Formats: sequence, C-alpha cells, structure tokens
Amino acid sequence: MSEKRRASSDAGSSQLVVKRPNLGSGALTRANATSSLVQAAPRTSGLQAPVMELTGHSGEIFAAKFDPSGNLIASGSMDRSIMLWRTYGDCENYGILNGHRGAVLDLQWSRDSDILFSASADMHLASWDLTSGTRIRRYVGHEEIVNTMDISKRGEEMLFSGSDDGTIGIWDPRTKKAADYIETDFPITAVAISEAGNEIYSGGIDNDIKVWDVRKKAVVYSMLGHQDTITSLRVSPDSQSLLSYSMDSTARTWDIRPFAPTERHIRTFDGATFGFEKNLIRGSWDSEGKKIAVGGGDGTVVVWSNDTGKLLYKLPGHKGTVNVAEFAPGAEPIILSASSDRNMLLGELK
Repeated sequence: MSEKRRASSDAGSSQLVVKRPNLGSGALTRANATSSLVQAAPRTSGLQAPVMELTGHSGEIFAAKFDPSGNLIASGSMDRSIMLWRTYGDCENYGILNGHRGAVLDLQWSRDSDILFSASADMHLASWDLTSGTRIRRYVGHEEIVNTMDISKRGEEMLFSGSDDGTIGIWDPRTKKAADYIETDFPITAVAISEAGNEIYSGGIDNDIKVWDVRKKAVVYSMLGHQDTITSLRVSPDSQSLLSYSMDSTARTWDIRPFAPTERHIRTFDGATFGFEKNLIRGSWDSEGKKIAVGGGDGTVVVWSNDTGKLLYKLPGHKGTVNVAEFAPGAEPIILSASSDRNMLLGELK
C-alpha cells in the first residue's frame, strides 16, 4: 500500500535552484516522492521508507549521481533539464537547472558539492553554481554528442569527457576551451580517470578498453574481452580495479595496478540483460568495493558480490530500461536507480 505525496508547485515552474542551506521549506518542492508505508523488515538506512520514488522528469533519465556527502542527488534527462534532490526526508526536488539544448547524458559533482558538471547531446559540457542556480560556463570544442565524463580525484579538479567525435577532452573547469584532446579512432562511450590522475580509461564502439598516459596521449595497454560497445567504466574505491559494463550484457572487473600481470581480467558477471534500447547503461561500486551494480534492459537493478561473483539481488520496480545504478557514498546500503520510465528509485539493501 502506498500513498502519493503531491507537489506543492509544478515541476517546470521555476528555473532557479534554491540556495542549498535552505533545507526545510516544503514550499520549494518541485516534484513528487512516493514512500511505501508498509514496513515488513528491519530498516538498514535513514531513508524515510525502504523504497522512495522520485518523479518529475518528463523524459528518459540518462544520468544520476549522489554528491560526495550522499545527501544530495542530481539527475539529467532527455527533457534537457537537470533536477536536484535531497536523499533523505521527503526526497523533495529543490531545484531545476535549464540551459542544455540536448539530452543530459552524464553528471559529476565537484568535491565540495558546490558545483555540478554536465555532459550533453548538444555537444557541450557545462558547469553550474548550485548556490545561485546559474550556469557558470559552457565548454565548447567537441563536434558530436558528449556521452560521458569523469572528474579528477586529486590535485586540481580537471574534467575528462568522451564524445562520438572520437576524442577524449581534458578540461580545466575555469576555461571554456579544452586544455587538450586525445584523438582516437572510434566514438567514446565511457571514460574514467585513475586515482593518481596519470591514466585515462576509455571504452567505445570497438569493444576494447584502452588505458592512456595523460601526458604522452598514448595507449599504455588495452584490456580485451567485451564483445560489444562499452557503456560504463568505474574505478574501484581502493583504485586497484576497474569495473566495465557492455552491451554484451556482461560486467567485468580488471586489475589496473601498475605492475599487474599481463592478463588483467579478474571476473565476468552475468545476469544483467542489456535490452534493445542500446542506451549507455552505467554501473557502480559500493563504498567498500564489495558490491557492484548495473541497470538492466528489463527494468531491474542487478547487484553482485565483487569477491565471489555471486548474484546478490535482482531488484524490480521500473517499467523501462534502468540506465543508472548508483550506490550511495558512505556506510548506508542505499542504491539509486534511474530509468527510461522517467522515474528514479531510492532503495535500501538488507
């Protein structure tokens, strides 16, 4: 049994994001959250209910990310908007960022949660001031859709983007034009930056994972095994492994330590059906690197044990392809899913 909580104003009524410290005003709600009122098992998180539904986008949701604290969520959609949400309480939508002219395909938070970066089908990246709700900068240079982006973990914050134009962009967020590009032979559909910032992992329609030396702009080594386009790359929390997911419906882990054996493949994870839509489905690690999750074309989220490869959960709830499966940072076992059905679910694992 569930009860629908109505929004206090229309989802499209304002383009201004509310200043983040104003945490409590229900009058700022822009969308709906539905909570299950049935509590059948012991609770494992601080969520208001074991499953929360976040609704408000008018198009497929392609990107969703927790901020580093885990208290906030940003989502990007085919409807060209970015919506900002609170993880806890009523999960209200506290702001909308408009300005992209194409679908929003990927998102990254700054380390201090004050700035959001976005990548779009309009061929641009953008940065957003989350205090004022204004766009800081539009980053120009890619000549095709920008599919993916990552942000450096140490030192100066740098952005790394992958595009259908076959280039990997390297950006200083303070400058609207790229600091550099790495030219490749195929459209880039997934990128990740190493913990040290010296290597970029890229995947594309050639099915191979390439590891690039950032300074030399040269391939250090490749990791082969996927049989179709790679849609997601994520470095593990301990920075020793890489998670990949592909349109071949397998997730794989790889040893990315500097002096690892030549055969770097660790494990293959089966059980997540890709589906016919051919969206760029994203996967993630939990905060301890013990679990991995990806979305499925059948509307489920699939969670495995990283240590054993065992399937732990196949979580239903969506009516369309799950394009994002994202673990919350921190200790709470919370997973966020975002779908082509225009909705997101926040759920706790037992």
